[in-house]
Amino acid sequence: MDNIRNFCIIAHIDHGKSTLADRLLMKTGTLDERDFQDQVLDDMELERERGITIKSHAIQMEHEYHGKKHLLNLIDTPGHVDFSYEVSRSIAACEGALLIVDATQGIQAQTISVLYQAIDHDLEIIPVLNKMDMESAMPEDVKDQIEDLIGCDRNEIIEASGKTGLGVDEILEAIIERIPAPKGDPAAPLQALIFDSVYNSYRGIFAYFRVLNGSIRKGELVKFIATDKEYNADEVGVLKLGPEPRDVLSVGDVGYIISGIKTSREVKVGDTITHVNRPTQEIIAGFEDVKPMVFAGIYPIDADDYEDLRASIEKLQLNDASLTFIPESSAALGFGFRCGFLGLLHMEIIQERLDREFNMDVITTVPNVSFNVISTKGELVEVHNPSGLPAQTAIDHIEEPFITAQVISQSEYVGSVMNLCLDKRGTLKNQVYLTSNRVELTFDMPLAEIVFDFYDRLKSISKGYASFDYHPNGYQKADLVKLDILLNGEMVDALSTLIHRDNAYDFGRRMCVKLKELIPRQQYEVAIQAAIGAKVIARETVKAVRKDVTAKCYGGDITRKRKLLEKQKKGKKRMRQVGNIEVPQSAFLAVLKLD
Repeated sequence: MDNIRNFCIIAHIDHGKSTLADRLLMKTGTLDERDFQDQVLDDMELERERGITIKSHAIQMEHEYHGKKHLLNLIDTPGHVDFSYEVSRSIAACEGALLIVDATQGIQAQTISVLYQAIDHDLEIIPVLNKMDMESAMPEDVKDQIEDLIGCDRNEIIEASGKTGLGVDEILEAIIERIPAPKGDPAAPLQALIFDSVYNSYRGIFAYFRVLNGSIRKGELVKFIATDKEYNADEVGVLKLGPEPRDVLSVGDVGYIISGIKTSREVKVGDTITHVNRPTQEIIAGFEDVKPMVFAGIYPIDADDYEDLRASIEKLQLNDASLTFIPESSAALGFGFRCGFLGLLHMEIIQERLDREFNMDVITTVPNVSFNVISTKGELVEVHNPSGLPAQTAIDHIEEPFITAQVISQSEYVGSVMNLCLDKRGTLKNQVYLTSNRVELTFDMPLAEIVFDFYDRLKSISKGYASFDYHPNGYQKADLVKLDILLNGEMVDALSTLIHRDNAYDFGRRMCVKLKELIPRQQYEVAIQAAIGAKVIARETVKAVRKDVTAKCYGGDITRKRKLLEKQKKGKKRMRQVGNIEVPQSAFLAVLKLD
């Protein structure tokens, strides 16, 4: 036990976490030159392309220090705010953390929120200043920020570069010297924390866990407490570049268990593993079911692909248990699924993976959040879809989810960031100057407001410098209305949204103008209306395609022309009654991207 060190890496997106992890693997000989590729822990094509970590990974390294062999378990974590629960479980499985800060950018919002989690778990923090080889590095300024944030000694901050390999030896030394060895009782009942799972098409689910107390042997009967299911440990082992079987894993070890589990829902991140015949009395604190925050409908472009889409989403769910879906149908789009995602990035990644891994062409409806509707009888109904809203007369009030948002920006952009957040119905809670030119702003705001285009606008007004992090903060009563879009009096359910009353007129107006550009002209007039209940609040008209029926009629009495025009008028009236308007796919996609 004394020679084991478990640590994770905390960093904002694009601060060089995966590159530095590559250097550690090379230095410890876990990777040889032949196997080496950039970002070796990011094995998904999408992760490499975007340069972000989506799935957390674990890998064991061996390093000799002062003549003793040490086992270093690196539990890599995703950097994005959507995956904060996975990060919290990875932190719970460690005794120390490398805090990696980009010397060219300084500390960002997500770094701070994850760092506070690590400090809550009493982790030993090793600050590392990465990208020191860059010309734009500002080591002294960023060191000041790190000192202010965690109150460490300036000499403790390690200067490093993932690109050139500078400082990697010092990092390994600091991991062994500063991070404490795991504590635990090898004789106690088994208590192990699941921090991740992966699906293998031949062997089922691999659950990754860290042993806190006791030990686990191959072939033993174990139980997953949260799901209350029992399994045989067909194989246990440690994680090198690939899985390596072992006969027994004891206190402090990080490894995997294969027990023939076929569905990822049975393996919950944060669950406790124990023995069936000698169970532990203590469940590891902090477990919660991951709740989706953002909901959107996913529909196949070709209705015949419905079953293929279901199969694709089910396969994706094997790799990603936080994706939830239920079938739903829409008059405009046909049959599809209502999917729940952890956040907008998660939603984007699922769409991208459906396209790449399964060749599915899909349409996604406007993302929305789940609302609590309190009926006049006092019952609580959870609504994930505007079309599922009860009748207006049956609603007492609606509650919407709120978040606490932290924005870190340079001080020159404070005014425009505040304006953006106040436009989005935010209230400013706190404003702290981290250094003379960096400010941390804390807002309370509705989750529904950030789902749409908040992040893009924040990046553009701050020229890419602002960073953003949020966490849920309960539900609050809100004045929300259901905004419907009508075409010739027919409601298009896929374009309905739940929106705050103050923003409804403006949004409805923009929707109508946008649709007017996109809906092709018919031989009769098409009225596009935005309505709240029975009250129309905005209208645009797509003019009819005109045909000059009187062209062949020259000379003679005016009644001849009038007769032709009357005939045309009747025909158009009849057409309007029987004609229905197809909304083109491009219209749905464009409305989703209303700027």
